[in-house]
Formats: sequence, structure tokens, C-alpha cells
Amino acid sequence: MSVNTVNSYGNISVTDESIALVVGHTALDCYGVVDLVARKFSDAVSEFFRGKKQSKSRGVKILTVGDRIHIDLDIILKYGVSINAVAESVRRSVKYNVEQFTGMIVDSININVIGVKV
Repeated sequence: MSVNTVNSYGNISVTDESIALVVGHTALDCYGVVDLVARKFSDAVSEFFRGKKQSKSRGVKILTVGDRIHIDLDIILKYGVSINAVAESVRRSVKYNVEQFTGMIVDSININVIGVKV
């Protein structure tokens, strides 16, 4: 699926995979985020056996409804950081970067902290 918009430049189509890459890079740039992680065990196992390199979009789920974008993000945090502060930082950064990248509105960002790494 992709996000489509029409403006003075013409028709613009942005794929969910490219949005997921922007989300992944932005989340990993935030202080306190160690890694993105696949929520399902089957996804992690299949990625391991296929020999696929760790993707920056792993752990990111994009859902587009009309001109709205909904994002689910599964992350692992660094030990000792404030979970609430890091989650808010990630939420603000991801919302800003995705809206600048796509020109669309990010309706919701759900951040799931899967674990803490020492």
C-alpha cells in the first residue's frame, strides 16, 4: 500500500516501506533507543534463516487510511533511561520527520517498549 497525494507538483506516491525506513532511522537516532525488534517470533526466525541483514524498518508497522498515517513501533531501550521521556522524544521526532517526508498527517504513533538492554 502507499500514500498518494496531489499537489502543484503532480501526483506523489510514497510506499509504506519508504515510510518505515524513515521511521526506523529516526527512532534509532533518538537517545536511549538501542534497537528495533520484530514483534512476532516467526518474523525474527524467518529473517534469521533467510540470511537477511537487519533492516532499519524491522519492528515498524505502517497503516495508511486515506490521507492519515498510523505507525506502530517496537523498540528496545537502553538501561537507565526514562521510558516515558524516550518514548515522547521518539514520538515527536518520528511525527515531525514523517510529516516532512510525506506531506501527510501522522494520526497516531504507538510505541511498544519490548525490552531493556544493559
